[in-house]
Amino acid sequence: MEYQHTEKYHRQALTMTSLIPHRSFSHIVGFDDCPFSREHRGDVPVIGVIYSGLRLEGVVSGKVRRDGVNSTRELTRLVRESKFAAHLQLVMLQGVALAGFNVVDVPGLHAALGVPVLVVARHAPRPDAMRWALLERIPGGSRKWALVERLGPMEPLAGVYVQRMGLSREEAAEVICETSINGAIPEPIRTAHLIAGGIARGESSGRP
Repeated sequence: MEYQHTEKYHRQALTMTSLIPHRSFSHIVGFDDCPFSREHRGDVPVIGVIYSGLRLEGVVSGKVRRDGVNSTRELTRLVRESKFAAHLQLVMLQGVALAGFNVVDVPGLHAALGVPVLVVARHAPRPDAMRWALLERIPGGSRKWALVERLGPMEPLAGVYVQRMGLSREEAAEVICETSINGAIPEPIRTAHLIAGGIARGESSGRP
């Protein structure tokens, strides 16, 4: 049922973009963090998966601090120091924050790497809940909320919800459709999620 629902969105999105000139993105890195317990403090592993088209090309890994402030810096480092940096065309993120509330400065990441950034979520966002958590529970939360607000609200697109920087709505729709072959979530993010879960728990589980 979900597959049919996703296919409908993909057909609509491809129709919307078929007559509009735009760029294509064949070299993509998708990032996701490893799951962790509620009691965990300190660093959380982050996995980046590089795809060329639908072929898995490689994996990078690093660490970010739970509820910290180093996610943008670490993602920038992982890309720049990898052998894939020269050909990379797009960064995909599974949500705007890693390791709890280590919020990514998406415009800053876009500027640092010089490539577009696409944030993807399966479900509709809950901005009020995130705002409350950041402002009431997280040190430095007001600055982090400002980063979220700066990026703008998530928008429904091709069966998921996205925030984007450096690419048009039509380009985002096409790249989602082209890379989502096993459901609604693009393969770079889906694979990063599976690897991250396998590292943290011994086997992968759940959907991104």
